[in-house]
Amino acid sequence: MMKFPRRFPKPRILLPMVMSYAASGGSLIVSSAAQLATFAILARFLGVHEFSLFVAVTAISSIAVHLCGLGATECLVRRVARDHDIYPDMLGHNMILIAISGVILVVVGSIILPFFLNATTEDPIGEFEIIIMLVTNIVLLRCILFTEQVFIAFSNFRSANVIVMGFALIRTAAAVLACLAFGVNTLSGWIVWQFAAHAIMLALCVKALLPFSKPRFRLVREELRLGMFFSIPYILKAARQNADLLVLSVVASAEVMSSYSVARRIIESSYLSVDALNRIVYPGTAKIAEGGLHNAAKRVTRILGAAFAISVGAAVAVYILAPILPYLFGTQYLSLVSFVRILCWVVIPVGIYAIAVEALGAAGHQGPRAAVLGAGSLLGSGLAAWATWYAPPTGTFISYYVIELLMAVAAWTVYLRYVEKDRARPLAEPATVR
Repeated sequence: MMKFPRRFPKPRILLPMVMSYAASGGSLIVSSAAQLATFAILARFLGVHEFSLFVAVTAISSIAVHLCGLGATECLVRRVARDHDIYPDMLGHNMILIAISGVILVVVGSIILPFFLNATTEDPIGEFEIIIMLVTNIVLLRCILFTEQVFIAFSNFRSANVIVMGFALIRTAAAVLACLAFGVNTLSGWIVWQFAAHAIMLALCVKALLPFSKPRFRLVREELRLGMFFSIPYILKAARQNADLLVLSVVASAEVMSSYSVARRIIESSYLSVDALNRIVYPGTAKIAEGGLHNAAKRVTRILGAAFAISVGAAVAVYILAPILPYLFGTQYLSLVSFVRILCWVVIPVGIYAIAVEALGAAGHQGPRAAVLGAGSLLGSGLAAWATWYAPPTGTFISYYVIELLMAVAAWTVYLRYVEKDRARPLAEPATVR
């Protein structure tokens, strides 16, 4: 019988993780494809004007949804992965924060959005319609995403994958029924269908969570600050992701802008390969790092090796497949192939720094994690805007790589520093809810 060296895990140990990764990656890919199909249907039937309003509200809501709950889902995954008995406290903590922050965000949004959306249109959106869209895209969406995180906290990745794919397919089915079957071609009509799709999915999520313990309504105060640290970087990331696009739309031709935006969407979709890995290893890392980040150092190093291999594979695949893109998006995108081939390698530094920041989060170091991501987003948005204005699109490409490489250096520097700090301190006591 063949014997395996001690430093290599046996195949029977690796197989469950490989299968989980394949399922996690598959669910994210199906979800992404379904989301693109939904947007394509809506763009075709709503028309340019009404679809642009829908996209505007969706974009604003995508930022607000990170504020809804104040980042409490992260502590749910981290704490419950370590101790399942703490789930009722974490459930109640999340429900309180989602309810309070959700009401505030909807009220504020319903007051501010009408002035911006209706100032540029002769056909204004009703305030009630705006409220429904905000409730749908902020509160209901956050509750559905929360359900997925509950299953991840219990390492039930199969159910988490079902939530992701089911939600994407329900939204696509709603778009098909609304537009193709019932001829909906206005934003007002789609708002009703979108709300119904989210409400149906939320009902299924509630049913899926019934077998778990009932919530214990209380705030876990030590997690409030960590939750804010976790959510703030996502808001700053939105500015960073849009700075180059906004400037490029001013200084470059429509073809360059369109090709670059499509290339960006393709590259961002290729990140899913690394996201799928982080999704399945986060609970295990959180459990091992309970007594200090140094306890998970070997595990994080192995994850880094896997992420690097996955990132390289994703970049090579995108580079090879780039020539077929004009057949999918149209020959009018003259720069698309070259832009994709220039940008595809940025997946590698992104995959590298993602492992470090996720490890910091799993160990409860949300402050340093937020500092790395927040500073990177602020400085990165400024650099991307300046470089794009100075030398489009070459400056845009250079800034993209400079930002991600600096993020990788910063993330691993901070990670290694906290590994040494945790190693030097006395043995940490297990976390308890006070």
